[in-house]
Amino acid sequence: MGEGQALLRSLDGGVLTLTLNRPHRRNALDSELWAAFGDALTAAANDPGVRALVITGAGGAFSAGLDLAGGEAGGRPLDVSGAGPGAHPLEEMRRANELALRLHDLPIPVVAKVTGVAVGAGWNLALGCDLVAATPGSRFSQIFVHRGVSVDFGGSWLLPKLVGLQQAKRLVLLGEMIDAAEAHRLGLVTWVVAEEEIDAFVADLGRRLAAGPPIATAQSKALLNEGADRTLRDALAGEARAQTVNFATADSREGFTAFLDRTEPVFTGEWAVK
Repeated sequence: MGEGQALLRSLDGGVLTLTLNRPHRRNALDSELWAAFGDALTAAANDPGVRALVITGAGGAFSAGLDLAGGEAGGRPLDVSGAGPGAHPLEEMRRANELALRLHDLPIPVVAKVTGVAVGAGWNLALGCDLVAATPGSRFSQIFVHRGVSVDFGGSWLLPKLVGLQQAKRLVLLGEMIDAAEAHRLGLVTWVVAEEEIDAFVADLGRRLAAGPPIATAQSKALLNEGADRTLRDALAGEARAQTVNFATADSREGFTAFLDRTEPVFTGEWAVK
């Protein structure tokens, strides 16, 4: 991996770390980074050796959102979707939305490690992860209103579910910059960790997540994501289907055996039905 690459990748013990690597632009998303990130998510979803994912940014920032520096004079943002310069803006947004869905549907747990700023689509990228660890100096903003555009990259769906409709409107319509402490109070950050401790904290978190049963973890993540839009009856039916799948894996047997033997389970995700 060269330092000139827009996205850095590192795999250690089943934990894949993707580092947005445009520190000179506070890791704002341009076409190269956008494409590389989408490809990396697809590869991670199809690699059984990847059991957890950490997303972070280089140079003391998470992401400043969409890179508008290359935008057209008329205010149209830089094409980050790969649709091409002649594409209709709606086509560009459709392709961008596919990346947000790819992140949401990823069958492995995803952790955002946030330092510095996470604004606009950059913040919604972090919110699209399953867990968020941030340093005390991190700052967050739904900055869209200050750019004359509306919220995107899933923010209109994520924020009301995380903080309720009224607080979501406050964050989006005012575009205020908030600190890590307030983001944590609102439930938008899972942990606030001292800057000198966050690397070790997230590394340990990644190992713990990667050690979990991959099939059951994927089932639970999907159930939680889908449950927000379902009735209790639907949720219970989904849980029943998921447990049926889990019971056919070696991991469920390993978990019960380890419990009875008072040992630590070793999960493989293997199918136990021959």
